[in-house]
Amino acid sequence: MPFLGGTLARYFGLRFLTTVLLVFLGIFLLVALLDYIEMMRRASDVPGVSPVIVAKISFFRVPQIIERIMPFCILIGAMSCYLDLSRRLELVVARAAGVSAWQFIMPAVVVAFLIGVVATTVYNPLSATLREISKRYETQLFGANMDNVIGGGGGSFWLKQNSDQGDAILNARASREQGVHLDGVSLFSFDRNGHFSGRVEARSAELRPGVWVLQDSRIYSLGAAPVNQPEYRLKTSLTPEQVRESFATPETVPFWELPAYIKIAEHAGLIAAGYNLQFQKLIARPFLLAAMVFLAAAVSLRFFRFGGVQKMVLSGVASGFLLYVLSKMTEDLSKAELMHPFTAAWLPVFVGGLTGFVALLYQEDG
Repeated sequence: MPFLGGTLARYFGLRFLTTVLLVFLGIFLLVALLDYIEMMRRASDVPGVSPVIVAKISFFRVPQIIERIMPFCILIGAMSCYLDLSRRLELVVARAAGVSAWQFIMPAVVVAFLIGVVATTVYNPLSATLREISKRYETQLFGANMDNVIGGGGGSFWLKQNSDQGDAILNARASREQGVHLDGVSLFSFDRNGHFSGRVEARSAELRPGVWVLQDSRIYSLGAAPVNQPEYRLKTSLTPEQVRESFATPETVPFWELPAYIKIAEHAGLIAAGYNLQFQKLIARPFLLAAMVFLAAAVSLRFFRFGGVQKMVLSGVASGFLLYVLSKMTEDLSKAELMHPFTAAWLPVFVGGLTGFVALLYQEDG
């Protein structure tokens, strides 16, 4: 079967690209609007809040959110494209001219693969950088009240350190720069016998060589009244590489910097499963987006006059959702060190691509 080339291939590829970009833009604007409304609601208690700052936070957050649902953008875009081509009977004309389904979906597969390459090499570093900027704006806006940060509440980050003076447990509601800067910090200290000795609440903390520096702290000691202190220092033997194991957010590391992070962690004797998984997922992204085209084609090439369009759309959405569940399961297994990062990243690609390919093969060639 020869590959479709020339004007017709460019036409199908351009139609697919245009539809995907429209879907991407529509979802971007919708997510940005919803995120802005939610951020304004959470910032309503902040005195003198600026709508411009809130808009900047939402704008810088949204690219990374969209990056996570990019496969669904490709899936919805491909389904919309092929359903529209079928409604306009353009696929009927192409089939009558001797063009097989494999030939007119290949331009979309190639375009999806190229979109994945651009998303990994260009879009990901940009979204990661913007996400770090949004974290800085969130810190400036909410200050110590990090419960108002979307996704930052609930004490998500924990770290324990041992020292000659006793143990200490750090809790942070948000982290920046891979754990070097923390926001909304609680420090629980214990003596050498393991007895609780006090607690420190601070607006932020910064890891410096040999010491944690807590800013705007309030110290609670047993048998004494709370004391406010502009700066509180806690000695530590932890390095940034060790801190990343607890406070790391691999999604905020640009693609081109991930190999260096992985290498540093391995030299320090750490596992760095999150960084390895993120790196493998980004490498697999072009193939995942191409697999989404096969899934979409398998449920959207039926002629409109045959009916059943609603069932086709629902089956396409359901297949995408199941693939998402599979990817989350493999991701959690990888982070729990129950599955190798390579397997966790590539298994959804293999399952999605094989499912779409087999379904399309059955429909077209029996």
